[in-house]
Amino acid sequence: MNKKSVTALMVVTLLTGCVNRENATTGEQEMNTATKSALGGAIAGALAGVATGKKNGALFGAVGGAAIGGGIGYYFDQQEAALRQELLDSGVQVKRVGENELQLIMAHGIGFNTGSYQLSGSIFSTLNGVAKILNEYPKSSLRIIGHTDSVGSSESNLTLSERRAEAVSSQLMQHNVKSGRMTTLGYGERRPIATNDTASGRSANRRVEINIIAN
Repeated sequence: MNKKSVTALMVVTLLTGCVNRENATTGEQEMNTATKSALGGAIAGALAGVATGKKNGALFGAVGGAAIGGGIGYYFDQQEAALRQELLDSGVQVKRVGENELQLIMAHGIGFNTGSYQLSGSIFSTLNGVAKILNEYPKSSLRIIGHTDSVGSSESNLTLSERRAEAVSSQLMQHNVKSGRMTTLGYGERRPIATNDTASGRSANRRVEINIIAN
C-alpha cells in the first residue's frame, strides 16, 4: 500500500471510528444508516482527494464526502422513524431494504377487495398518513408495485396488479405527493411471498408495495 492510500485510510478511520449505536434487541453495537453513509462518503472523498495529488487532499476529500454521505443517511433515518410512528398499528409493514431504501408492504389484501383495484375506505387514512410523511421528506422517489394471487388468468392478474399500483399512486397525488416522484408497475402473480394453495397464502400475495428510495 502506498503512502497516499495509507493516508486516506487513516483519515477515514479517524472520521468514523466512534459513531455507533446499540441495537435495542441484541445489545450489540452497530452502525446506523447515517454513519454508514458517512463512511462511504468519506472513503470516496478521501480516494478522490488522494487522486488529485494535492497536499491534504485526502483529508479535505474525506471530510467533504463524510458530510454529504452522513447528511443523506441522517435524512433517511429520520424519514424511516417518522413512517414507523405514523403507520403504527395500521397493518402496513415498514421494511428496511439496504441502506437507502424502505419498503411499505400493504399485504393480506389491505386496501383492496378480492379481484378489485378500487381502494377500500379502510386504507384511505393510512395512505393519507404516508402522504403526509412523504411531503415532509421530499428528497426521495417512489416505486409503487402491485401484486396478485394466482386466481384468474395471468393476463388479467397483470392488469389488476398494475391498476392497484396506479390506484395507490392516484391517492397519494390527491394529497400533494408529486407525480414526478412516483413510478408504478405490476407483477401480477409472478412474485408470491406465500403459497397460493391456501386462503391465507393467497391473501398475503394480494398486496401493494411502496419502495421509498433516497435520492
